Amino acid sequence: MKDDRLLQLGQKIQYERRKRGLSQETLEELSRVSRRAISEIERGNTDIRYTNLYQIAEAFGMNISELLDFKLSC
Repeated sequence: MKDDRLLQLGQKIQYERRKRGLSQETLEELSRVSRRAISEIERGNTDIRYTNLYQIAEAFGMNISELLDFKLSC
């Protein structure tokens, strides 16, 4: 069974990526997080490492707390 928090985070990352018109491949280039890891994170299938969370937030021009605030958009 998937952890709801990981699923919410994955949905938020996918939302922010799509809002910016980015493919997973482009996010990979910007964040230095592999496309496979991004895919797994977006589907809520894996726990995200802090460094990956930081790099993805930075690629979006956000801070981690904004990325973790699920009330903002999703």
